[in-house]
Amino acid sequence: MPRSAPDPLCVRWLGRVEFAEARALQEELRDRHLRGGGRDTLLLLEHPDVISLGRSTRATSLLESAANLEAQGYAVARVNRGGDVTYHGPGQLVGYPIVNLASRGRDVHRYLRQLEGALIEVASDFGVASGGRPGFTGVWVDSVRKLASIGIGVRRWVTLHGFALNVSTDLARFDPIVPCGLEGVEMVNLASLATRRATMEDVVDRVGLHFQKVFS
Repeated sequence: MPRSAPDPLCVRWLGRVEFAEARALQEELRDRHLRGGGRDTLLLLEHPDVISLGRSTRATSLLESAANLEAQGYAVARVNRGGDVTYHGPGQLVGYPIVNLASRGRDVHRYLRQLEGALIEVASDFGVASGGRPGFTGVWVDSVRKLASIGIGVRRWVTLHGFALNVSTDLARFDPIVPCGLEGVEMVNLASLATRRATMEDVVDRVGLHFQKVFS
């Protein structure tokens, strides 16, 4: 019997949300999928300043102690996603797709390329040429400048976590870390490279459009 097509992706803009609150919402949506009553959903939001430590985070990726980071206004959170350390904060669009890969081919590598591809299309809409980097996840303007970071978790084929696209991010807020644990990486934002207006509202609209194309 042919497998039915997944429902169209639901896109939700949440505004600015605390990191722990967003994590709880992701887990709630994932659990609905695991119980058989969920719907593929993309949560779009901003976080207050937070440094997120993935499963592969090394001690050398943090250039200051947790106490010093918290004194500078950062929260520090350890999360069950792939990748090293990253920063989230105002001006950065964070996307958490809660997607059931069991109905989409059960291919995690393909899913990562789909995330990258949608974000590359978004950047192109604003006149920014970007792409992947062989051997690495994320979206790059070239082999050194990184526009978006990606780190995911998967449980029983349902995804958590996702991407962080720098729109108008204060890039100095990356200074206390080695982004993604990669020496020599320069973080860049879309607004400074774009050839047309790139406000958060503009970018949210384009992200929603391209993700619905890919996942619907």
